[in-house]
Amino acid sequence: MRKYFITGLLVLVPLAITAWVLNLVIGTMDQSLLILPKQWQPRELFGFDIPGLGTILTVLIVFVTGLLTNNLVGNYVVRMWEKLLQRIPVVSSLYGSVKQVSDTLFSSSGNAFRKAVLLPYPHADSWTIGFLTGVPGGDVRNHLVGDFVSVYVPTTPNPTSGFFLMLERSRVIELDMSVDAALKYIVSMGVVAPEHLPVKSPAAPEIN
Repeated sequence: MRKYFITGLLVLVPLAITAWVLNLVIGTMDQSLLILPKQWQPRELFGFDIPGLGTILTVLIVFVTGLLTNNLVGNYVVRMWEKLLQRIPVVSSLYGSVKQVSDTLFSSSGNAFRKAVLLPYPHADSWTIGFLTGVPGGDVRNHLVGDFVSVYVPTTPNPTSGFFLMLERSRVIELDMSVDAALKYIVSMGVVAPEHLPVKSPAAPEIN
């Protein structure tokens, strides 16, 4: 009985969590239907809601926005819009911070979460996985002597929260592991381990 029960849990729990996450994401994206006139909303047209329709609308809005802004006229409109937001006291600081983070995370030329690393945390005798996010900047740089890197250490099993650390580069070991594999390793609390790769030995010198 116990064996069958655990087997059932192993099958159903991942399905249930996946369904819950998808329902949460789709339900949130379906809120985009509220921007439509009331007479165009599915409840008014058909008498009932259509799950997922708002998700399609959200994807189309994102795609069309990227299409329209990926030219000279679109870039000009975006710049004017950002200048307008920068003149609003509270909005300017909030928008600027969010945009800087989003540009770093989603830009193809950004360096965020491009490399998984191994580092001592929370003490010298304990190790964890983190992600390189860059190097310290601003006035912080003036107070750190040596070569330092910025590292984000996610929590388990929720990687959306974590800790921002600045460590000497010599204390950080770059891993031959993709970011996706490292995230799975962290979220699964070490259960889903990446494939073991043998240590690459230096090539033997050629004998003439």
